[in-house]
Amino acid sequence: MTIKLLLGLVLLAIAGTSLYHSFKPLPVGVAYKGDVHPLLEPRLLTDRTLHFGDEAPRLDHEIFDETLAMIGEARQFILVDMFLFNSTSAEGRNDRLLAGQLTEALIRQRKAFPEADVIVISDPINTLYGGAESEHFRKLEQAGIAVIQTQLTALRDSNPLWSGLWRVCCQWFGNSSESGWLPNPIADQKVTLRSYFSLLNFKANHRKILITDSQDGFRALVSSANPHDGSSHHSNIGLSFGGPAVADLLRSERAVLALSDASTQAVDEALGRISETAPAGDARIQILTESAIRDASLATITTAEPGDRLDLAMFYLSHRDLLSALIKASRRGVHVRVLLDANHDAFGQEKSGVPNRQAAMELTNNGVSVRWCNTRGEQCHSKLLLRQDQDSQARMLLGSANFTRRNLDDLNLESDVLVLADRSHPTIQKADLFFEEQWNNGPGSPAVMSLPYQAWADHSQLRYWQYRFMEATGLSTF
Repeated sequence: MTIKLLLGLVLLAIAGTSLYHSFKPLPVGVAYKGDVHPLLEPRLLTDRTLHFGDEAPRLDHEIFDETLAMIGEARQFILVDMFLFNSTSAEGRNDRLLAGQLTEALIRQRKAFPEADVIVISDPINTLYGGAESEHFRKLEQAGIAVIQTQLTALRDSNPLWSGLWRVCCQWFGNSSESGWLPNPIADQKVTLRSYFSLLNFKANHRKILITDSQDGFRALVSSANPHDGSSHHSNIGLSFGGPAVADLLRSERAVLALSDASTQAVDEALGRISETAPAGDARIQILTESAIRDASLATITTAEPGDRLDLAMFYLSHRDLLSALIKASRRGVHVRVLLDANHDAFGQEKSGVPNRQAAMELTNNGVSVRWCNTRGEQCHSKLLLRQDQDSQARMLLGSANFTRRNLDDLNLESDVLVLADRSHPTIQKADLFFEEQWNNGPGSPAVMSLPYQAWADHSQLRYWQYRFMEATGLSTF
């Protein structure tokens, strides 16, 4: 009887812990919705990998060139918040050494301006949750740069079927970078079983942002690109900009520092130096994080009218509300086009196609046009929603967030920007060109950038319901 009672109490503790951490109050500053500000000095940046038959792929990449240039202009303040910040790479591929380039640029600037505040925020995946050392983080800290690994336990649990048990039994054991014995998926150093237990929580600080000062004022970059060698061939999109919206982005990053018990003093001082007034311009911008991105996405889709155009380029698409909204928009006469990664490759490992092929089947069966990016080892990693209206207005949403439950329902940390402008605005026109070139350059083109739906179609009902189960429960990596 005593054993049964004890077992019952343990199960009750696990169930109660799972329930609480699935619905607990969000940390202050999460799900942030900034004010709408004038968009100043925007530069839309795109990364593409182009394939010309049997020739070596050509990299047409802009995002990290802008990143390094912004860091090189900084004198007093640099804040980096990046999800993947490591040198993992697939064998046999000539990757750009992004992690090392970013590390060297930050250290170089710190040495040139020793009084500058330099802050690096990242996800603990880069040390396998404390089970391994990061060579890049070690070098940064030796140079006097603050490195903060986000404390993810403050966030709601995205995989409650595991996280309730982990919180009760396993989190108290901490981790060690000196007692590993299991293979490390991102480096050579062995890791502990505790690293894998932490990994199964399936939550992340997934943001990809940079904020710096310069002689012309503060500037920010929000993108879908990671400083990760193995990701250097991916297609991505980003926007750099100045003006008062930078202060809103900095406030959203202050929240990450606070929930990680890190000092916010440098951010507070930087906020005091950013002018929050700007002349009205021909375009506007708004900073959005977490579920505020979902709400803006749904509003963009659901308010589109017959004859308007919606173009979506997305690495992961699985969110049930957004899929439903896209289908309904198409039915009421909105021109909807969806460009997806086929989810068939990740850093040299073959994937099952879940969830995109299942989402694509659902969209196609309901009359929505779908094409696949033509990838050969790299990923179609962009996260772009572009609406162009018949009345010449446009709305553009881009940043770190995939359209999944984990990315949009306050489980991961994410950062996006919403741009409101005329269709003739250069930023909108470049985004439109980025999408059009990929959509229209199919088989028969000199550079094949996309493939028809049939190329990766998967009509398996088993895998469809696998996707639905994984999306609903959190037992997934997407």
